[in-house]
Amino acid sequence: MAKTIRSKGQVALCQALVDARVKAGLGQKDLADRLRCHQSLIARLESGQRRVDVVELVVLARAIGFDPFEVLAIVEAATEPDHRI
Repeated sequence: MAKTIRSKGQVALCQALVDARVKAGLGQKDLADRLRCHQSLIARLESGQRRVDVVELVVLARAIGFDPFEVLAIVEAATEPDHRI
């Protein structure tokens, strides 16, 4: 069983965030400016070095302009049925 930080679900979440940001035409710095944070935080979220909690997912969705439920569906589909916390 894979560790959560590198699980298929976590990798899918990171990729979905990158895809949404790029689709919105935003660079990491642009998004960081919208969120009033450092670009390095965005880089850590997108690379999986830092996990995203549910509230942060909603904030990211609002800043980028995507439906957080669509991203959750992607993560759910990628998460192994026997995955443990």
